[in-house]
Amino acid sequence: MAKTRAKLAGSTGQKATATGKGRIASKAKPTGRAGQALEVGHDAAGLRARLLSWYGANRRDLPWRRTKDPYAIWISEIMLQQTRVAVVVERYQAFLGRFPSLQSLACAQEEEVLAVWSGLGYYRRARMMLKAARLMTEQQRSNLPAGAEELRKLPGIGAYTAAAIASIAFGETVAVVDGNVERVLSRLQGWGFADGQSEAALTRKIEELAGRLLDPAQPGDFNQAMMELGATVCLPRNPQCLVCPLATDCRTKGEHAMAKRAPMVSREAAHALAVRKGRHDGREVLLEQRPATLTVMPGLWQLPELRQSDVPEGELRMTVRHAIMQVNYSVRIRTVVEGDVEALTLAGGERRWVPLGEAAGMALTGLARKVLTRAQLLTEATADAIALRNGGDVG
Repeated sequence: MAKTRAKLAGSTGQKATATGKGRIASKAKPTGRAGQALEVGHDAAGLRARLLSWYGANRRDLPWRRTKDPYAIWISEIMLQQTRVAVVVERYQAFLGRFPSLQSLACAQEEEVLAVWSGLGYYRRARMMLKAARLMTEQQRSNLPAGAEELRKLPGIGAYTAAAIASIAFGETVAVVDGNVERVLSRLQGWGFADGQSEAALTRKIEELAGRLLDPAQPGDFNQAMMELGATVCLPRNPQCLVCPLATDCRTKGEHAMAKRAPMVSREAAHALAVRKGRHDGREVLLEQRPATLTVMPGLWQLPELRQSDVPEGELRMTVRHAIMQVNYSVRIRTVVEGDVEALTLAGGERRWVPLGEAAGMALTGLARKVLTRAQLLTEATADAIALRNGGDVG
């Protein structure tokens, strides 16, 4: 699959569109046949052939493209929502190594799943996956249902994800539209907002065209080819039109006017990095669990927040950049000794001194994992270590 498809409109590694909306599944069935003209006068069969030929020769070798297992495809689709492909490749393989089947995921504890998920962000996705796996196990299913309509009944699976799984794993003729495909089809037809049409109207036109273009004989490959084209050639900025297989069909040939994405917001934050000598010769780091009542990253473990964002130069351990949704954070990390923790940090959730050898197996926030890794305090936990920490069976 063309997995830079999580698209913030100005980037090539996110899975949301310029307006932040998710991916869409077109309910329109493909009607194009050999010789049937599209709205712009192009032959659907010829366009399909050129695109699929290009995809066969140029698609990236990604691990989720080497399987037809609906479970594995489901995992990849959820991970790729608003997450860069490079990050997902590593996490996808680790996740399947720990949870190779629907049943193994369903039997896992939430903390264990979040620990393996840590670093991907948007943790609600992992919680919904676990909920869906347990529901399917209760229904005595050994794998996911085969149709898009049934898939949409599962927690965390929307129209796009259902269509992607159904077309790729089961060959169902349902078109998929993510931010990449939306951009490709808009440029192909010369559509945009310059003529004053609403976003909703443009979306309907794109969905209908996606359904008409879909290759009924190879729906999964065609959907992936469209997404791959948008991810690697028909880029938001500086599209590679000279190597595009659809260049002769394209009315735009270059960038086009689309809706402006919401601007990123810049903020500052400061956290304490407190490390002490442990009881058994090792070292321990102070972590704090975010309250379950929070809407963002509930239950995850983070570094305690400082009362003051200004950090004395001599106690500044590092400054890191960290993005969460539409916010870019500049985060100061202060070295804090155990005796100063209470005075320098804000009261939050439950706190715990954690042996450094165990920290990697916890459900850490992405920021905490980044800081501990850069401080060379964190060694990535193996799946076995995580399982043992949570009382699981690693045999």
